[in-house]
Amino acid sequence: MGHGHRAAQETGVNGLLVAGTTSDAGKSVVTTGLCRAFARRGVRVAPYKAQNMSNNSMVCPGPDGRPAEIGRAQWVQALAARAVPEPAMNPVLLKPGGDRRSHAVLMGHPAGEVSSSDWEAGRRHLAEAAHAAFDDLSERYDVVVAEGAGSPAEINLRAGDYVNMGLARHAGMPVVVVGDIDRGGVFAAMYGTVALLEPADQALIAGFVVNKFRGDHSLLQPGLDDLERITGRRVFGTLPWDPGLWLDSEDALDLEGRRADGRAAPGAVARVAVVRLPRISNFTDVDALGLEPGLDVVFASGPRDIADADLVVLPGTRATLADLAWLRSRGLDEAIIGHVRRGRPVLGICGGFQMLGRVVTDPEGVEAAPGSSAEGLGLLDVRTDFTADKTLRLPEGEALGAPASGYEIHHGRITVGGDAEGFLGGARAGEVFGTMWHGTLEGDAFRAAFLARTLGYGPSGVDFPAARERRMDLLADLVERHLDVDALLGLAREGSPAGLPLLGQEPVR
Repeated sequence: MGHGHRAAQETGVNGLLVAGTTSDAGKSVVTTGLCRAFARRGVRVAPYKAQNMSNNSMVCPGPDGRPAEIGRAQWVQALAARAVPEPAMNPVLLKPGGDRRSHAVLMGHPAGEVSSSDWEAGRRHLAEAAHAAFDDLSERYDVVVAEGAGSPAEINLRAGDYVNMGLARHAGMPVVVVGDIDRGGVFAAMYGTVALLEPADQALIAGFVVNKFRGDHSLLQPGLDDLERITGRRVFGTLPWDPGLWLDSEDALDLEGRRADGRAAPGAVARVAVVRLPRISNFTDVDALGLEPGLDVVFASGPRDIADADLVVLPGTRATLADLAWLRSRGLDEAIIGHVRRGRPVLGICGGFQMLGRVVTDPEGVEAAPGSSAEGLGLLDVRTDFTADKTLRLPEGEALGAPASGYEIHHGRITVGGDAEGFLGGARAGEVFGTMWHGTLEGDAFRAAFLARTLGYGPSGVDFPAARERRMDLLADLVERHLDVDALLGLAREGSPAGLPLLGQEPVR
């Protein structure tokens, strides 16, 4: 089984790695569901992801009391586990700043950049920190449910991997591989994932979970039986497709599942158009609007998409200047200005708010080339200057007669001129609202006040925190019903079975 496995068993590490045949196979869903299912059994469980690559993040308290940044998915998984979110649950967060470079966040705080050219050497210190964070969690919790990234069968990246099999080997952790059957080819993907791995990695792959199945399970069963027979590994269950599962996503791929089809939602009394920026971040800011029964929330990419909108939302972005240029190239700038001239409201959040101002500059090259600058839409008397120092805060306040709270993650420093009034760390002028606070719409009281002020929308009684809890419980119910949770918990506590067959004629070394 290998020295790492023996060492893990001797130190009593309890953990399970949820890997996937591909990105977006369902790792986050399975990890979240298992966290809640294990917590229901009285197990002290913590989520973990060694490295996230996502612009959807959250602020939580760090061990030193300072606010820290982690991936949104791990924050939600901590809530599912009934644990307090902390940086050790996502020690490395890479925030893409372009096609080849990412801004690194290490244990909740900025740690420079990582590029594709130094992918292995430039990440060694990140790997050490990530594994130390896992070891720390495993000492404080009964079980750690770790989520992998991408696929463990990316053999070109195996030498520097510390997220998938590199982590499993470090901790002697058993691994289950999740496959999305809705994409097709799931049996080949599962077999191939194992067969491509070197022997010591294969020894930790304990079995599989099928995700997003729709149809007659009796037609699927023969394939599951064959997969078990030819791999010598268990299929721990099959999760059905359920459109009601909408967890806070870490991945912009999830936007594909959000409404942008041009059709009005049944019973909608107002239409909300969220501009789908190319480098959108923290798009979960609008999730609460999607739960309001009278709102039709769609993602918009062109002027026609917002022509009949009652409210336009400009969300956050990882690259304000680049997305501002994209906005202009699509004619969305004039469409938004025309929307405001017709007396209709606009809400800008963080980077979206900065675009609504007079000017945006980046003298130090934080998000763009050093010295870059551009005029904003000129709808708010605000100036934004990017600086190397990053702001992480969990602010509270009041606006429109209601209490409000949120979180701040940004490099931009804003200066509000005399023609605008303050608004939740931002500014307001007439029907144009801009805030640096993410997450304000998740507060039921503030959301109700904002919708009443901007749309004349009456109280709906939607309780967003309760709705999130219901979604996590729905997911846990599905996991309990369709997966062998007790067997997976036993796997986490006891490790991979001995004597698992080696697949493939010539394993990669």
